[in-house]
Amino acid sequence: MQGKQRLETYLREHKVPFQTQHHAQVFTAQEVAGSEHVPGKMFTKVVMVIADGKLAMLALPAPYVVDFGKAKAVLGAKDVRLAEEGEFASTFPDCDVGAMSPFGNLYDLPVYADKALAEDETIYFQAGTHTDTMSLKYADFVKLVKPTVAEFSRRPG
Repeated sequence: MQGKQRLETYLREHKVPFQTQHHAQVFTAQEVAGSEHVPGKMFTKVVMVIADGKLAMLALPAPYVVDFGKAKAVLGAKDVRLAEEGEFASTFPDCDVGAMSPFGNLYDLPVYADKALAEDETIYFQAGTHTDTMSLKYADFVKLVKPTVAEFSRRPG
């Protein structure tokens, strides 16, 4: 089962309303937001990190960047760094590398959601491919994923 279908099945089983969108192939979260005509702040990007040797998923607004000092505190780790593609690609065998949804719970990964995501009622995110996105209520995302919600990002600049 492809990542998109896995996620759609999961959402339907939990009776969570969602929408899917299809767009031209793009690779960065900001490009996806632009192709969907969605403010970058409403588009959720996934950043994979290694915290004290363990893989973790961070979800934050597309234009934001991870503040690694804050991330260390939130993850309770001495060392936090960006994961390289080769360190996480096999965890998501049904997704395009770099196009994972923030539903790390479907892959037995801890998920950390930056509290800036809660500022919007709806979130948008990649759905396992570089050409598909989904949107749903932020409250439904929190209910299903049960992420640790904390502040670990900052606006660039």
